[in-house]
Amino acid sequence: MSVQSPDSSAFSAAFKRAAVLYHPKIEASEPLAREIAAALNQAGCDAWLALTWDQDLILPRMDETGLIIVLGGDGSLLRAARMSAAHPIPLLGVNMGRVGFLTEVSPDTWQEKLPRVLAGDYWLEDRLMIEATAWRGDEKLGEHLALNDVVISRGALARVVRLRTEIDNNYLTTYVADGLIVSTPTGSTAYAMAAGGPILPPELRNILVLPIAPHLTLDRAIVLSEGAEVTVRLKTDHTAILTVDGQTAVEMQNGDHVCVTTSSHKSRFIRLGKRTYFYDALIERLAPKRDR
Repeated sequence: MSVQSPDSSAFSAAFKRAAVLYHPKIEASEPLAREIAAALNQAGCDAWLALTWDQDLILPRMDETGLIIVLGGDGSLLRAARMSAAHPIPLLGVNMGRVGFLTEVSPDTWQEKLPRVLAGDYWLEDRLMIEATAWRGDEKLGEHLALNDVVISRGALARVVRLRTEIDNNYLTTYVADGLIVSTPTGSTAYAMAAGGPILPPELRNILVLPIAPHLTLDRAIVLSEGAEVTVRLKTDHTAILTVDGQTAVEMQNGDHVCVTTSSHKSRFIRLGKRTYFYDALIERLAPKRDR
């Protein structure tokens, strides 16, 4: 594939430096990342490359970076969104995964679409993020940022956990279930959808609470307003797991609790299509062509 340089005369001053992140387990991603970086450099944008998982290399360079191009699937973009959230830097996803709800271009279309990005011919989509703080008594176990979801669930044993749940310090219910999902609108098309939850458009700023396989307890999803705080207190006789975006796992014990609320950070995605793209993407991925 030959490299076609974007028109440098149309180059956006906002993108003086760009990161091109590629997936360590997708063989085709590194050579494509190098092609994209070469095109950026030819356009006058200083591009640097890194593995998406190389957080120690990426984080120190966030302050000097105006654009992040991520090669991979939605998981790669989730990882990049968390690393860049404090800034926030616009993300452009190149889909090399299976689903690609968050990606914007494909390996076959980046050459025609990258010049539009550098020329400023795009719109920015801001997406809500949530943060979870895990506690063991008065000891803070950790703070975690999520773009998709925070899940408190049973561990390896197929036994339910009891999850006393409060909304803004008011008791809601105690779920007896395999777990509980606290999701953003972005995460509503991930684990929450698989668990039977509603699909929320990405521009909404709500928090979704949804039990996983509840047993003789509240089995409906609850949609909360932005800023609500969800506190989940764990009762279990075995190890449970706190999972963030399906990528970070923390072991939880009986009596531990997790507080989840809206983050002050947000993720920003570069979009080149129409603003109703989400519904087209949803149907494309969920409805077989024979059903249309």
